[in-house]
Amino acid sequence: MSTQNVSHSNTWAPTTEVSSLNPIQKPFVWFGAILSLILFIMIVTVTNATQGVLFIVGIAFGLTLLHARFGFTSAFRRLMSVGNVQGLQAHLLMLAVASTFFAIILSTGFSFTGNSPQGYVFPVGLSVVFGSFLFGIGMQLGSGCASGTLYTVGGGKSSMILTLLGFIGGSVLGAYHIGFWRGLPSLPAISLAESTGFGYFGGWVVQIAVFLGIYGLTVKIAKRKNPPKMAPLATTSGLKRLWRGAWPLLLAAVILGLLNALTLTIRGNPWGITSAFALWGSKFLQIFGVDVASWTYWQGNTTALNQTVLADSTSVMNFGIILGSFIAASFQGNFKPGKIKPGIGIASIFGGALMGYGARLAFGCNIGAYFGGIASFSLHGYVWMIMALLGTGLALFIRPLFGLKNPSPKDSIC
Repeated sequence: MSTQNVSHSNTWAPTTEVSSLNPIQKPFVWFGAILSLILFIMIVTVTNATQGVLFIVGIAFGLTLLHARFGFTSAFRRLMSVGNVQGLQAHLLMLAVASTFFAIILSTGFSFTGNSPQGYVFPVGLSVVFGSFLFGIGMQLGSGCASGTLYTVGGGKSSMILTLLGFIGGSVLGAYHIGFWRGLPSLPAISLAESTGFGYFGGWVVQIAVFLGIYGLTVKIAKRKNPPKMAPLATTSGLKRLWRGAWPLLLAAVILGLLNALTLTIRGNPWGITSAFALWGSKFLQIFGVDVASWTYWQGNTTALNQTVLADSTSVMNFGIILGSFIAASFQGNFKPGKIKPGIGIASIFGGALMGYGARLAFGCNIGAYFGGIASFSLHGYVWMIMALLGTGLALFIRPLFGLKNPSPKDSIC
């Protein structure tokens, strides 16, 4: 990577380029496909067809995330370190697509399953401010957000297993402490559609205007910073690109927005990830006799603790994300777990724990709070974004202590 004086184009650069790909890892592809089929049958048999469909939607999320290497952590890091706005602009497109369909779904009550659709609109309090700030630090140390952790675990990045374990531990600790945080000062839940009187159409107009304003700001940042562009991912041509090569970032943004809207029409809530981590960790503690049901977090929702995780829609979607990304990585020939450096291992565990704890405080992660919250017209989603960006800015000074590199303005790509 060049570190000389580099001139960077300010126009949008392609995120893929036709290049040679590694051979398909056929045994892994077959293993992933067979395991997915077995798990699908188990889910439908033990629970119902709706859970099976959500598992398939999870696989679609995993395929999309892996093929485009769609990042939240990397997008925030590139923005805060060198002013690269490609990732954030992709987020804006994703949010615009999701918001458009969410407005239609939430205003009409449309559902494929009879589950009344409800967005993620939560109070804006100190817990959200502090939790999202912690999450911003954690995702930079753990080298992945909630969705990033799952799809990179499936994609074969060894250190992310440690991030996931830390994530689960932090989620449980956050669930244990949630009573304290919920008692701190807070504004009520504020919806740009319902709390303002604008309605969903008016709220949609306001939200799109906000997105356009942020987009204009990103253009100014790119012109002023002249940042290095994202390194293009290897892809191929023709139909093989669907399962073999990388997908353009903007295409993935549209697909993710559509999949989140589809999730809302199936299970009645937007896409989420981290509530499952709290469930997995709490059920593990139950094995050792810990009375997690008495915690404030679980009061009124003890059913989830006493039934199979296959009945939890977030869990089955998470399983789908891991398997979908595993299959995608195997088709690309990129499933190659490696050794974990001590510093990165420590950062992964610590970062995962911060994310898990922060997500519980902030009513979600980059998916439930940021993506789902903003798409649901919730003010707390915007607060989450701002505080996570500030947390990212602080984390840039901490990452080198663990041997993690930050993008440099002198790099040719980032």
